[in-house]
Amino acid sequence: MSDQVFLLPDLGEGLSEAEIVQWRVAVGDTVTVDQSVVEVETAKAVVDVPCPYAGRVVALHGAAGETRPVGQPLITIAPADGAAGGGEPAGHATYREEERAGSGNVLIGYGTGHGAAGRRRRRPRLSVAPEPAPAPDSAPGPAPAPVAAASGPAAVPGGAVALVISPIVRRLAREHGIDPATLRGTGPGGVVRRADVEAALAGTAPPPAPALVPDRPGATPSGAATGPAPAGRTAVPVGEEDLVVPLTGVRKVIADKLSRSRREIPEVTIWVDADATALVETRRAINAATPDAPVSLLALLARVCLSGLRRFPQLNARVDTEGQRIVQSRGVHLGIAAQTDRGLVVPVLRDAHLLTTRELAVALAETTAAARAGALPPARLTGGTFTLNNYGVFGVDGSTPIINHPEAALLGVGRIVDKPWVVDGQLAVRKVTQLSLTFDHRVCDGGVAGGFLRHVADCVEQPALLIANG
Repeated sequence: MSDQVFLLPDLGEGLSEAEIVQWRVAVGDTVTVDQSVVEVETAKAVVDVPCPYAGRVVALHGAAGETRPVGQPLITIAPADGAAGGGEPAGHATYREEERAGSGNVLIGYGTGHGAAGRRRRRPRLSVAPEPAPAPDSAPGPAPAPVAAASGPAAVPGGAVALVISPIVRRLAREHGIDPATLRGTGPGGVVRRADVEAALAGTAPPPAPALVPDRPGATPSGAATGPAPAGRTAVPVGEEDLVVPLTGVRKVIADKLSRSRREIPEVTIWVDADATALVETRRAINAATPDAPVSLLALLARVCLSGLRRFPQLNARVDTEGQRIVQSRGVHLGIAAQTDRGLVVPVLRDAHLLTTRELAVALAETTAAARAGALPPARLTGGTFTLNNYGVFGVDGSTPIINHPEAALLGVGRIVDKPWVVDGQLAVRKVTQLSLTFDHRVCDGGVAGGFLRHVADCVEQPALLIANG
């Protein structure tokens, strides 16, 4: 049997490349069908990639931190040792049987497709051993470049060992003077992941060391250190130097998409204040009646959106510029803007109009939790027709958000706060929120947009309208 080269598969709509986060195998390891061999990060999600071949790893194409194009070689698998020549060695028949059975975990763009119902992928165990500490009299020098097979725990002072599998994570911690042993790993088996380091940076960790950028080519800032900053200390630039942050990964995709939206869509934002006291009380009554299945305010707001889109389907649409036409979607695929450690993502609840309010609550909770954990597949982050953005969680009242291209509208909800409000001619303290609608003026005029927003506000103020309108 000849070597089999596994190509990086298509990981989702519009994704042409992926960055290798960490290899889960090394050259010489034996793998089985559907075993996860590498973790990669696309512009939309972190994905475990299973290999559809069984055998021995003879080559890893790319190191951790390297970006690989879709369709290019990722890993080369050879038949298990001894398969050539005489009879099959012990164990190889098992691999052959697995190959004939087919892969039970197929990603977009590859897979055997023979079925193998009921088979479950077994994740490889993390095997770690302390890294050798440098000799006491060894001179400090630059850290070695990350290598695909150089995975393991990070050695730390005092003999403690932090489980850090990814060279990228170790480099990130080293560059910012963070001791991995002080971090609580959230990965399998307590592995410290990139999100753990970034969370430390955002919390109690020292601020990142700024990049020293000369004012002119070839210039060196006076007094700048020529080596890496010692652990626990931050490099301080001399003068007014700039901090350079590469525009890559999720941040680049967000920038490109928002720029395209602002460039192509003639957007308009309208807003209205609404008395949300009855909505808050309705949620409290629902949850008191069924405490085991609570409903969030976000779920109720999603139900309000769906009611509005039923009345004003013009906003559940997109503009096909090439075909010079407006396409109104038959179903509502509701996007929910969610802030994560990797940036802003908009996971989609497909066919949200078919869900009950309680089903919406469950789906929203599961989806946002998976988004923040980076566990959503790329397919869950595309295909939305309307977006709900609850920016009130950031403590702000209003916003003029940018539409999630190619959608035609986005409803924003500000924080709910106590404010003076006139009720039946009397001044009272009520729960007030600001609702904003940003819409594509090509799909409708102000009458439709205003009618939608007014309906949403009415439902917030009088939740009984949701029952009356179905």
